Amino acid sequence: MTAQRIHDTVADDFSRVNDLIIQRLASDVPMVEKIAQYIIESGGKRLRPLLVLLASQAAGYTKDDHLKLAAVIEFLHTATLLHDDVVDTSDMRRGRSTANAKWGNAPSVLVGDFLYARAFEMMVELQSLPIMNVLSRATAVIAEGEVMQLMNVKNPDLTEDQYMVVIHNKTAMLFEASSHTGALLAGASAEQEAALKDYGKHLGLAFQLVDDVLDYQGDAETMGKNVGDDLAEGKTTLPLIHAMANSGEDERQLIRQAIRKGGLDDLPRVLEIVKASGAIEYTMNKAREEAETARNRLDCLPESPYREALELLTEVAVARVS
Repeated sequence: MTAQRIHDTVADDFSRVNDLIIQRLASDVPMVEKIAQYIIESGGKRLRPLLVLLASQAAGYTKDDHLKLAAVIEFLHTATLLHDDVVDTSDMRRGRSTANAKWGNAPSVLVGDFLYARAFEMMVELQSLPIMNVLSRATAVIAEGEVMQLMNVKNPDLTEDQYMVVIHNKTAMLFEASSHTGALLAGASAEQEAALKDYGKHLGLAFQLVDDVLDYQGDAETMGKNVGDDLAEGKTTLPLIHAMANSGEDERQLIRQAIRKGGLDDLPRVLEIVKASGAIEYTMNKAREEAETARNRLDCLPESPYREALELLTEVAVARVS
């Protein structure tokens, strides 16, 4: 119900953003349109465009360009998903086959490129150099995050500090850019702009940390992915980092070996070690801290339904683990 209350706050705007997204997906090349529509309509939560709508109006915006900015953010996000799935050789996302599983890697990469291009085309239409600066930098940082993650596949020596940099760049950066550009569009004060930028950053970190937890206690029906997918891909996430630091030598070596070889052969034992080490609780506490930091940054904004929705979003971020 909390999530529904948040969406109800901007329901009309959300519907108009969806219409604009479909309109701007138009292409003279049928495969481009087909793949782009498939991934856009695959049932995601649209959290990043939601942040644009809420942040801009929480900062007092009353015009219509927030709809275009929200669509730009969704195109950038969707492009990264298309590229991510190719890099990760993923077959399933959000409970459906990935675009690369259906059409192959080459079309998926190229349609991702099309979405980046369309996003920057629409960005120019906003005629705001500050917004272009934030989004162009964010796109570069996200790409760096992807490369950092790729470099650390099957690396059991990744530290917690290094991991936090990776998830900031790869995940939290677009959350940060969404709320930051919403503030810029609204002409927010310097204090409010900084607050909304920080809000998006910490909210994004909270969401990613909870995703890390769900990989060790979620299920395919609710997540659209299977328990242990990160381990199968050799990704060293915070639950594993904490478990290795807080377990006996035999357990530590088992996790290191599981990360190095990937796959799921050792998953049952790794799950036992992760849970026994307190890694789930540790990661969730980190997520709650990030969510609380995000919420506290909203104190400088005036009371409004949009600020309330942003506050509720910090609760939703950490309420996905029962």
